[in-house]
Amino acid sequence: MNKMPMNDIDLKIYEEIRSGRSGFIKLPRGLFTVWGKESIQFLDGLITNDAKTLEDGAEMLAAFPNAQGRLLALVRVLRQGERFLIETEEATREKLFQNLFRFTFAGDFFVEDLSEQYQYFEISSGQSEPPASAGGFSFTTGRSTPQFIPTEAATDFRDGLQKNGSLELSEDLYETLRIESGIPKFGIDMDESTIVPELGIDGLISYNKGCYIGQEIIARIHFRGHVAKQLTGLMSEPGAVATGFLPGSELLTPEGKNAGRITSIAYSPDRDRNIALAYVRYDHLEPGTKLMNGDLEVEVTRLPFN
Repeated sequence: MNKMPMNDIDLKIYEEIRSGRSGFIKLPRGLFTVWGKESIQFLDGLITNDAKTLEDGAEMLAAFPNAQGRLLALVRVLRQGERFLIETEEATREKLFQNLFRFTFAGDFFVEDLSEQYQYFEISSGQSEPPASAGGFSFTTGRSTPQFIPTEAATDFRDGLQKNGSLELSEDLYETLRIESGIPKFGIDMDESTIVPELGIDGLISYNKGCYIGQEIIARIHFRGHVAKQLTGLMSEPGAVATGFLPGSELLTPEGKNAGRITSIAYSPDRDRNIALAYVRYDHLEPGTKLMNGDLEVEVTRLPFN
């Protein structure tokens, strides 16, 4: 990737967002609900976090692993009274629903796919408040507010966002903001070969709950040692132009030994540098560590970048 400035429109919106203006984008997303007398036991047998601790109105991050501790889907879980809402990326929607639905005859719980009934808006926190929408609900994650709006109300909601001063983000601009925020994307920064602890996301895994699918592998990594590699950030030198700074490209130590690989890249106007998400081997995870990507020296940094 050569260091390339954004187009003028995206750059102007980026600067507005960085100055405190609200922005939004509408994205495809998977949404499911689980309810029933045994819904907590059901979820706790499948996810890395502890559903028993989730109070009404609260939410948590969790992962659905397979029996080898590898990632099936990264989700947010929101409790609404006696039901749980589970949202995930479009790329993991179908597989996750099938994974949930195949157990429905095994206990007193029910699973429903709500993905077509709601539209998903991700709204960056800013000075303007999103308009109210009857029947909608929101999650909260740091600087953004993921909001699900009934499909029939989505157009009015979008118009309301713009009337309230929110700026619509292009896919390219959203991708830059995603990488700056250190948010992994399924199929790019994580997939079914990813062992859940390699994501390095705080609060994703409970190590004192009961058994769940994949728990033995994940707990063994935690209690007996550490992951071989972990997702982290990389940053180029100021003003650097990198022709080899590409997704999938190899990272090397100054001595020429393999140190990891890059998954996502972007140019950050805020830092005037190329930035990347990458899996870096454990011995080289310390922030400030210098690695090589082709002829470019890059520096390991903590996530998020902003």
